[in-house]
Amino acid sequence: MALPLESKLSCVQKEVDNIGNYGPVSKLLETEATINNVVKGMKEANWVHFACHGIQDISDPTKSALLLAGGARLTLSEISKLSLPHAELVYLSACQTATGAEDLSEEAVHLTAGMLLAGYRGVVGTMWSIMDSDAPKVADAVYAELFKDPHQDPSLTAFALQEAVKKLCHESTEKKSFLSWVPYIHVGL
Repeated sequence: MALPLESKLSCVQKEVDNIGNYGPVSKLLETEATINNVVKGMKEANWVHFACHGIQDISDPTKSALLLAGGARLTLSEISKLSLPHAELVYLSACQTATGAEDLSEEAVHLTAGMLLAGYRGVVGTMWSIMDSDAPKVADAVYAELFKDPHQDPSLTAFALQEAVKKLCHESTEKKSFLSWVPYIHVGL
């Protein structure tokens, strides 16, 4: 998990705690979330979860990035050059990770696609901004579904995400806006 130092997201700790309920988690928080540490973690882990800011660079989609410690940017360009042969699942709990450029509307040039190119078999991403308060709820519900079986199967992530989004929509005391649940997508396996 990665969290940028300078732009705190108020619900990230809850998200980290929720994920930790399903087993041991290696964490990179605050200043530990450097590009080198994050890339090293991506090479070592089969499953990776990012809880940070994501930005889409409309002028040059390869500069779209996940924001890490000290404002460092792990760009689409850098991600797409990685070779991660053990990669199974990456969850991008960040805004705009599957947002494409308007002038490339028929091409998938975004962080989610870059993770597939790097070797992940499945990716959870977001098509636009997400609510900070919804992110821990959706992640918790996804992992709860995936960890029902002692042999976690990342190929069930699309189903798990669908169930998580349904839960977000139906378990709230107030009606959730279309914009709160629609951004979440799954690509790959």
